[in-house]
Amino acid sequence: MGKKRKLEKFARLEEFPLVFQQVHWESALVRKEGEEMNMQGKWGEYFGNDLPIILELACGYGEYTIGMSAANKDANYIGVDIKGDRIHQGAAIAIEEGRENAAFLRASISNLDRFFAPEEVSEIWIIFPDPFLPERQSKKRLTAPPFLHIYHRILKPQAFIHLKTDSDELFEFSHLMMKKQNCTVVENNNNIYKNGFEEEFLKIKTRFEKSHLADDRTIKYLKFQLPEVLPPLPVKKKRTEASEEEED
Repeated sequence: MGKKRKLEKFARLEEFPLVFQQVHWESALVRKEGEEMNMQGKWGEYFGNDLPIILELACGYGEYTIGMSAANKDANYIGVDIKGDRIHQGAAIAIEEGRENAAFLRASISNLDRFFAPEEVSEIWIIFPDPFLPERQSKKRLTAPPFLHIYHRILKPQAFIHLKTDSDELFEFSHLMMKKQNCTVVENNNNIYKNGFEEEFLKIKTRFEKSHLADDRTIKYLKFQLPEVLPPLPVKKKRTEASEEEED
């Protein structure tokens, strides 16, 4: 029954005018009724204004996208996630509440620069992302250098990136990345409910945060800016027949 419901939600996503979906590895997205379009540099046209574009990455059920769009009409908010069943819930609420400054993008975050033009995005929020705790998966963390380079390609200069997490490992890893990537840390708060905070949007609580608080976990917050130029990514070594044989 669970799988059937998921498939039904996936089908209904195609009926939601505020949902865009990646369907292949090119830049095109598919919207309502299968309409295919390239949205790079055109999000302002979709929203019908030139207000700032703010992303919520790994948005899950879109609580921040919905909450921020309700609290601030002077910006447009786009929730990004690969899981369509979760986006379905957020999109349904946004439609029901008439959030004209909210949209959702079902796509891989590693492909963001296919869907947004250089300097098209004004701000990024990363709310309780998967910390990918095994060290071998650290490159999948959303504050790892490959992702910072993607953000750099679409963000306006000096734009803010916000990280909210309950993971000590991800928080410490992100601090290390800030130093290695020459980022500017604007705010570092290792316990927002003990230390207090000024950022209004931190008041929004997702269902994940509520469960974390019920487990007495500490919620942390990091606000930072990327440098004008990021250190280059290491060049990937090409696999050779010899190296493949060694692995075998």
